[in-house]
Parts: sequence; C-alpha cells; structure tokens
Amino acid sequence: MTIDGSARPETAEAADAPTEPTPSARSPRGWSALRPLVLRMHFYAGVLIAPFLLVAAASGLLYALSFQAEKVLYAHELEVPVGDEVLPLSRQVHAATEANPNGTVTAVWPSAEEGATTRVLMADPDVEEGKSLAVFVDPYTGDIRGQLPSYGSSGALPLRAWLDELHRDLHLGDLGRNYSELAASWLWVVALGGLLLWIGRRRSSRRALFVPERGPRSRRRTLSWHGSVGLWAVAGLVVLSATGLTWSRYAGENIGAVQDQLGGATPAVSATLGGGAGDGGHEGHGDGHQAPAAQGSDVGIDRVVEAARAAGIEGRTSVILPSEGKGYVVKETDAQFPVHLDSVAVDPADGAIMDELRFADYPVLAKLTRFGIDAHMGTFLGLFNQLLLAALALALILLILWGYRMWWLRRPGRPVARGAWRKVPPTMLLPLAAVTAAVGWFVPMLGLSLLAFLAVDIVTGLAARAGTRRRDPAESA
Repeated sequence: MTIDGSARPETAEAADAPTEPTPSARSPRGWSALRPLVLRMHFYAGVLIAPFLLVAAASGLLYALSFQAEKVLYAHELEVPVGDEVLPLSRQVHAATEANPNGTVTAVWPSAEEGATTRVLMADPDVEEGKSLAVFVDPYTGDIRGQLPSYGSSGALPLRAWLDELHRDLHLGDLGRNYSELAASWLWVVALGGLLLWIGRRRSSRRALFVPERGPRSRRRTLSWHGSVGLWAVAGLVVLSATGLTWSRYAGENIGAVQDQLGGATPAVSATLGGGAGDGGHEGHGDGHQAPAAQGSDVGIDRVVEAARAAGIEGRTSVILPSEGKGYVVKETDAQFPVHLDSVAVDPADGAIMDELRFADYPVLAKLTRFGIDAHMGTFLGLFNQLLLAALALALILLILWGYRMWWLRRPGRPVARGAWRKVPPTMLLPLAAVTAAVGWFVPMLGLSLLAFLAVDIVTGLAARAGTRRRDPAESA
C-alpha cells in the first residue's frame, strides 16, 4: 500500500501501462458541465437582483389584496340599496354633470348588477393626468354617492391605483419603471435556473423533490424549503415574468413589434365618422354605414345602449362618448372567464351600428396577450386570480428570504469558483452564448445587467489575483 492507502502496482509494466481516466478526471459533460455556470448565475442574480424582486413581490402582494379591500373601503360609493326601477342612463349622467359641472363626461359604466352604482367618468382639471374623475350615481334615485379618481381599464380607485403605481414604478415615473422591468427580466431566469439546480440534485427519494424536509433548523432544511416551494411556484413565476414584460418600456416594445409581425396585434373597433373609402370598419367587419352625423345631432346614450344590446353587447359594459370625428363605442368589460369583450361602434346621428368586433375574432396571440395581462392584473378569474397572485407573491418573498439565509449560513465560502464557463464544452458553450446574446438584446435590462455582472466578476477576479501576488511575491517571479 502507498502512504495514502492506495494499492501499489505489482510490476513495473503495470505501473507504466496507460490507465483509463477515472470519472472525476474526465472532462465534465452535459449537466455536470453546465451546473457550475447555472449555479454561479443563480447566486449572482439571487444576491444582486433579489432586492428588486423583493420590492416587486411585496408591492404585488398588497396590490393583489387591494381588490377586496377596495370593496370594503369604498362600499358607500360602490353599493346602494336595491330600488324598484332603474332610471334611464341619460338621467343618471345628467345627475353626475350637475354634481360636477366643470367636468367633461368621457365614458359611462352602467350599473352591472342589482345594488351597484353607475360610474360616470369625467375629464376634470383637478384630477391628475392619466386619471379620470368617477362620479358614482344611484341608478334607482339619481343621488350622488361620491366622487373619486379612477385609473385604468379596470377602474382602480385611489387605494388600488396607489398600490399599482408603487408596484409599477415606485411612484418615480419613467425612472422607476426600470426597477420593475429589471425584476421582470430576471425573474424567469432565476426561477428556471433554480428549477434546474433543484431537479439536478441527488436525493434519496422522489418525495424530497416536492415536500420540504423536517428536522432541526439548518442550511439543509432551508435549502429543502427553498427548492420545494420554488418547484411548486416556478410556473406561476415564469408567467408573471412574461406578462410583466409585455408592457415594460424596452422589452415591451420588442415584444409588441414581434407580435405585430406575426399578425397578433390587438384589433380595435372603428368608430370613425365620415364616408371615405377605407373607413368601413376594422378589416372589413363594418356594415359600410358611415353617414356623417349632423352638427350636434345625437340620438342620446339611451338609444345607443339599446342598439348595442340588440347587437349582443351585454353584461358589464363601458360606453365611450363621441369625440371629434368619432361615434360612440360600447364594449363589454367582463374579463372573468369566460370573457365577454365584444364591442360595437354606434353612429350618434341615428343609432346605427357602424362596426362591430367580437373577441372570438381576435388573433390567437392577441387573445393570449389579453389573458396574460388580465391574469397579471388579477381580473381574469376574479377572486381566485387574486388569491393565486397573493400566494405567488408570498412564495417569492419566502424564496428570497430563504436564499439570503442560505448565503449567510454559508459565509465566507463561495458557491462556485470563477471560470465555470471554461468547463462547458464548446459544443454547448457557443450555442449558449448565442442564445444569451439574443435574449439580452431582446430583453435589454437583462442584457445590460448581465454585462454588469460579468464586469464585476472580472474586476473582482483581477483584484483577488493581484492580492495573491502581493502576498506571495515568489509566485509572480
């Protein structure tokens, strides 16, 4: 036996004979070659991007809960005792304009169910840009129940609108939107990288893949919770990342351009007045009725709603009033499954349908985009959607906290040494580099931050090497 306990060759020929390399001596291939690179990327993103993800998750959790909080906080504006008869919509609008003569009515949301108020939306000089003043009218009596700023197609009231802006841009405007885009750009990378690392671990049973371990607190137990909860949440987190990017500043533009090129742009009903060629509705779906309305001629909102009802527009609706050169637009706004999102344009001169657009006629990509955005906003499946969003946000918060705890318990060691990319075979490295470059260009916040990570890693490595040379001058000689 040798000093280290290994077997000694019995003959000189045996000692000189070539030997097969042991598995540990062979160049790593497949997942074993890629794992150190994925681990290092997951580590960097977890430490440096996690604060942005934590803010997005915490604000997203509050936003998901704000739907139900809104119903309680603004119950007086939203709910009324059920009366015997609903007043004509024109009388309700008149009551709203009398209550706020300085406002200009832009849209009306008729009461969608018994005991719900009608919402008259106004452009008001006292309301900040991008928002409307919502005047809540009792549909049975015409009484004004209150006036509140309203934001977006879902009609977010002050609480939800404030939390929505916090989640989107931290109330910092365009500058703050960079934070949310950075978080959305990296969320799918962190989630899928963590999934690969968790599935690729050796474990004694399949149950340990899905169920966290019990026992005394330790790094192993924390890792078990981190991996198991991440496995259950990964699909939802990837969807949140993808849908969040669709309306981001930079990646959103690229996504929109690709969607347009693939013929998946979201269509819109045509409400343009005037009988010129090419004005016959969106993509030929209009009936050709484009007679111009006489100056001041308007059949009124009640006739318009009747015409829209006859055309199949039912349930929750929004009536957009005419503007210069435009007619009425009446559209369904029920985004809960099954969705009702049909719309029609109505000529104010005679109440005739100028154009109609059915959600069933949307391109597939436009439908998927609408479903994804509504799911991200918590309106697609109602309460279930909101609870699911809250659960995903809470899971992400816990995953981040567990990740930091594992990092703290491991200090001062590093998860993977530098140069992990050199262990990846060229046949894997080159395609991976090409895909990374393409994704980084398409999702700019991801690409720029990835370059920053690489720069930090290179500078840190050079500094560490210089420090080693100073401590051991003989090594640099």
